Amino acid sequence: MPTDPDGMSIGELAAHARTTVKTVRFYSDQGLLPAASRSSGGHRRYGPEASARLRTIRALRSLGVPVPEIGRVLDSGDDSLEAVVTRQLDDVGTQLAALRWREAALRAVQEGGPEQVAERLELIGAVSVPPSTAALAHYWRRLLPVRLSARLRSAVAEAAIPQPPADPTPDQVVAFARLHALATAATDGCLATHRPATAAHPDLLYDGLYEAYDLVERALRANRSPGPGEALDCYVAAHARASAARDTPAFRRTLTAGLAATDHPVMSRYWQLAGELVPGPTLGAADSWLREALTASTATV
Repeated sequence: MPTDPDGMSIGELAAHARTTVKTVRFYSDQGLLPAASRSSGGHRRYGPEASARLRTIRALRSLGVPVPEIGRVLDSGDDSLEAVVTRQLDDVGTQLAALRWREAALRAVQEGGPEQVAERLELIGAVSVPPSTAALAHYWRRLLPVRLSARLRSAVAEAAIPQPPADPTPDQVVAFARLHALATAATDGCLATHRPATAAHPDLLYDGLYEAYDLVERALRANRSPGPGEALDCYVAAHARASAARDTPAFRRTLTAGLAATDHPVMSRYWQLAGELVPGPTLGAADSWLREALTASTATV
C-alpha cells in the first residue's frame, strides 16, 4: 500500500486494485469513489480506504448490481446491502423463470409438428414472458357476481386462477397459452353467455361452496366416485341458503336442472386446461364431482 501522505494517484490505485485507470475514473465520475484531495496539478488523489471501496464496487458490479444501487449500499452500510442482494435475487429468479418458459415454449413449437407450428406460434406469442395471469384475473372479475364481497372475490380468484409452473413442460406452455386465449376471447365477447345465474345472496352461496369443495377434495384425491355424504349435503345447503329455500327432494331436482342449464363449454374447457397446470384438484373438478353426486341423488329419490 502506498504511504504517500498525499494519497494515491489514479494510476497507483488502478494498479493496486488490478484494474484500469479508465475503470477508476468511471467510478469516480459516478460519485462512487470520491477523491480524498487534488494534487497541485489538479489530479485526483485517493486515500488508503479507496482500495477496499473499489473492491466492494467491483464485486457488486460483477453480481449485476446497478451503479445507483451500489451508491446506496456504500452510503447506508450492511442493511442496505442485504436489501440490494434480496432484490437482485428476485430479479435473477424472474430472469430464470423467463428463460425456463422460453425454453419450454420453443420446445412446444419444435415438437408440435409442421401442421401445428403456426397455431402454436400465435398462441404462445400472445403470452408475455414471463407469463402473466392478468387476462385470467380480468376474466374472473367480470364473471363473478357484482355483489360478491371483496374477500370472496379474492379467495375465488386465488383458487380458480392457475399460476404458470415455475419449470413448465412444453405441454403446460401450450395449455397456459390456450387458457389465456380462451379467457381473452370470453372477456372480449361471449362472457355473458356462460356467466352463472346470480344468486340472491352470493356470499352465502360462495361461502358454502368453499366448504363443500374443501370437503370433496379428499374424495377427489382418493379417486372416490361421486356419491352422497357431507360434501354433497354442504353443497346443496349452500345453494338452498342463497335461494332462501330448504334442502328437499324437490329443491334438489330443481337445482339439478338449473345447474345443467348453466353448463357451458367455455367453462368446461377452462377447467380442463387449468387441470393441466395445477398439481391438485381444481375448483372445476370439485364442482363436477358434486354435480354428479347431486344428479345421482335425485335419481334415487
